[in-house]
Amino acid sequence: MTSSKFEPNYDILDFVIKKANGIKGLVDRSLEIIPNQCIQPKEHRLDKSQIDNQESIPTIDLSNFDDLNVEKSIQEAASKWGFFQIINHGISIEVLEDLKDVAHKYFELPAKEKVTYFKESYSAGESVLMFWSAICEKNEKVLEWRDSIKHGCNQQNDSNHWPPQTRNQVLEYQMWAKPLAKKLLEVLLKGLNVNEINESLEPLIMGTMDINTNYYPPCPNPSITIGDRRHCDINPIKGALAVNIGDSLQIMINDRYKSIEYYVAVDSSRARISVPLFVNPILDSVIGPFPQDDMGDLYVQRLNVITGSTKIQSKAP
Repeated sequence: MTSSKFEPNYDILDFVIKKANGIKGLVDRSLEIIPNQCIQPKEHRLDKSQIDNQESIPTIDLSNFDDLNVEKSIQEAASKWGFFQIINHGISIEVLEDLKDVAHKYFELPAKEKVTYFKESYSAGESVLMFWSAICEKNEKVLEWRDSIKHGCNQQNDSNHWPPQTRNQVLEYQMWAKPLAKKLLEVLLKGLNVNEINESLEPLIMGTMDINTNYYPPCPNPSITIGDRRHCDINPIKGALAVNIGDSLQIMINDRYKSIEYYVAVDSSRARISVPLFVNPILDSVIGPFPQDDMGDLYVQRLNVITGSTKIQSKAP
C-alpha cells in the first residue's frame, strides 16, 4: 500500500475504531506505510539494544507450590524484577492453545461482526465485553499496534456478553486461572503476615477480574510503533505464564515489589497474541500500604485505584 490508499484527511480513527476494522483492517489493505496516527514518538519506541538479557528473567517451577523455597523465589522475583514466568502451574497446554486459537479466529472475523462489541468509551470494571483498537483514551495521542477485546469476569452472567467464538475457551481458562492468581497473591502477601485472602480482603485484592485478548498484526515498520506499553514482552517458554506486578499491588506492599512499565514489540512478518488476566481492587477503592507493614508509608498520598494489582499473562506467537 502507498500513502494514496488513504486520503490525507481520511479519519483513520474512524476506520480503525468506530467501524471496527481495527489495526488488522489497515494490514488487510496491504499496508506498506504506517499512518501517522500509529507512529510513536521516539521516546516511546522500543530500543531493542537496551532490552535486558532474557536469560536472567526468573522462571519458577510451581510443581511443589507449597515449598518454602518456591514461595521465596516468587517473592524475590517480584521484588527484583516485577515479573517472572511460571511453569507446571496446573493449566494444561491444551487450554492455553485453545485460547490462542480462538483469539486468532475472533480477530479474523469481518468488521461487521466485531463492531457489535465496540463501545465509544471505556468504563473500568464494566461487565460488558468491549472491542477496541489500541488504547484510545483521552490522553492517548497515538494508536498502539494492536486490537483487543475485554472479557469482564465479575458478574454471574458476564459471559453472555462475550463473543460466541471465545466464550467457552475463556470460561475454561478463567476456571483454572482464578485460583492460581489467588494462590500467587497469597504467597506475595505472606511477607506482610497476611496468610490468606479472606472475605474482608478479597474486594481489595481480587475485587474485579478481566481477561483481555490482544492481537498484534504484522507491521511493515515495527521500529516506529509498539504493540503495548503496559505488558511484559518476553520470549515465552511453551506452556509458561508470565506474571506481572501492577501499580496497586506495589502500593499495598509498600514498594517491596516493583511495578515496571514494559513494552510489547510487533513483528513484520507474523501476528502475535497475548491473553492477560487482570486482577484488580474493587472499583473506587482507596489503597495504601497494608497496616501490617512496619516500614513506614513510602506512599504519602493514598491513591484511588486506576490500574491492576497483578496480571497473569498467556503469550503466544
